[in-house]
Amino acid sequence: MADFLLLATVYLFTMIVAVPLSTRLGLGSVLGYLIAGIVIGPILGLSGSEVTDLQHFAEFGVVMMLFIIGLELEPRVLWGMRKRLIGVGGSQILGTVVLIFAASMMLNQSWQVSLALGMILSLSSTAIVLQTLSEKNLMQTRGGRDAFAVLLTQDIAVIPMLALMPLLGQAGGHGASGGDHGSVGGAFMAQLPGWAAALVTLAAIAFVVIIGNYAIRPLFRFVHSARLREMDTVMALFIVVGIASMMSFVGLSPALGTFLAGVMLAGSEFKHELESQIEPFKGLLLGLFFITVGAGMDFALLAEMPLIVIGVTAALIAIKAGVLHAIARSVRMAPRDRALFTLSLAQAGEFGFVLISYAVALNVLPDRVAQGFLLVIALSMLVTPLLFIANDLISRRLAEAAAEQPHRADQIEDQQPIIIAGIGRFGQVVNRLVTNVGLKTTVLDHDLKLIQLMRRFGFKGYFGDPTRPEILAAAGLDRAQILVAALDNPESNVTLVRYAREKRPDLKIIARARDRITVYQLYAAGADHIVREMFDSSLRVGRYVLENAGFSEYEAHEAESIFYKIDRASLRELAELWNPELPTEENEAYIARVRMINQQLEAALTERFAHGPAAGPIVPDRPPEPEDILNP
Repeated sequence: MADFLLLATVYLFTMIVAVPLSTRLGLGSVLGYLIAGIVIGPILGLSGSEVTDLQHFAEFGVVMMLFIIGLELEPRVLWGMRKRLIGVGGSQILGTVVLIFAASMMLNQSWQVSLALGMILSLSSTAIVLQTLSEKNLMQTRGGRDAFAVLLTQDIAVIPMLALMPLLGQAGGHGASGGDHGSVGGAFMAQLPGWAAALVTLAAIAFVVIIGNYAIRPLFRFVHSARLREMDTVMALFIVVGIASMMSFVGLSPALGTFLAGVMLAGSEFKHELESQIEPFKGLLLGLFFITVGAGMDFALLAEMPLIVIGVTAALIAIKAGVLHAIARSVRMAPRDRALFTLSLAQAGEFGFVLISYAVALNVLPDRVAQGFLLVIALSMLVTPLLFIANDLISRRLAEAAAEQPHRADQIEDQQPIIIAGIGRFGQVVNRLVTNVGLKTTVLDHDLKLIQLMRRFGFKGYFGDPTRPEILAAAGLDRAQILVAALDNPESNVTLVRYAREKRPDLKIIARARDRITVYQLYAAGADHIVREMFDSSLRVGRYVLENAGFSEYEAHEAESIFYKIDRASLRELAELWNPELPTEENEAYIARVRMINQQLEAALTERFAHGPAAGPIVPDRPPEPEDILNP
């Protein structure tokens, strides 16, 4: 007991010194944990055989992290990512496996060893990459989203890799029976025929989906009714531990099982409670995992053949970076996203430790090769924070270069039924209302800083001039249902409406107008609905004036409503009389009609309030019902 307490004290003290120091130096928390492990193990020699046991325990932090990620992804969101998962993620795995297989064969390794190494090294570090992307607020960028898709694909790919590994052992003349399956479940699955093992695997996945949908929620309600905070913690841990143990029993990835459970619970009312209960355990176990990686690094082997180990590590990073860069260019990522995508995933991953141990147990990899690549994986993970620092420098230089030259329009990734052109003070309110009721929008604006600021607050938008035909085409004008023309510049807004109406006579166009003249221009251009940006707010101010002058809320609202209806109803007639080639002061027909409308307005209000304000029924404070000027 005393030894355990002493060891725990050493680990915790090293963490609280190294991690804050690393963070202050801008190196990130992950590098701090790795350095702490190196200090404990190779440098001070304070760790021993317990490192391996601790690593198996700490790997549960990755399992918890995948569960929390699953809670953030509803099934429809996951289905929407299918193209990224299959295209980007699948290409990365296949390309890396092929290149590493070829390189290993050139070094006179057997095809079984070469294929095993290709699969093992194709995986990246989910723990390090997601932790760092979250710390640096990069998950919402294109590069961050595609990096997450690749990591998710890799976690799913662990299943066929685990299934294929025993076949490599048999193909090489080494039966799997001599290996240690490491668990009762592994021995159980090994005794089953192939078809039975496949059925058990499918049954386990189906079981996770079913209990996630139908069993966990009522059970959580029952536990939550006890009103004991610690029972909520117990329930959250039970879900993660129970599903992970079941998936391990049937030989599947525990991380994948808990990820599926998280996805099933993404729409649950207990989603945020589960996150809050799991988060502290996840952070602590992930930190412990990184420490064990650092503490377990075999520096004796590194000292024995430093050039080979460092050379293989550099070659691995170069191969993976080359594959990732090619994929990024093929899907037309912007330079900054391309750099993030390439550098963030160029390392090997923690699942590599698991697969190497499994391959050794099945006699697929010789012990000497396995020990060398365990060190290569650990070194590549150790280098990852430095790759993120390199990405920061590249991003900073790209930003400086972009500031010195015009910014190219963004590549528009999706096309939604509603296009909002202009995301200034007017378009922002429209977009927030529309998206918060569940509708999808494609937002365009030619102000780069505004788009970048919008992204920092979590809103998606694309930089580009909405008046350019190619930008509108990329945004899906041919298939859109509604166009909101909310540009700050009135001339640009009119140009946009005119072009959109020519291309799409059936499109519903709602346009922002600065004043009456712009209203007439937009009407002539073909807008369906036209809103003067200051009209409704000015009416509201007028109503408040009436209320403070002695009118009741009902009377003020009625006066506002009368003014609103008469003014709006007259706009269509005035738009017909307005002549853009004739100065307004010289358009006698227009001036005469404006005078007549003012007289009608005065007569209507005078008749209603001939005796001044009087007490009337109180009605709730609400804006008047909007009316379309084209359908008064």
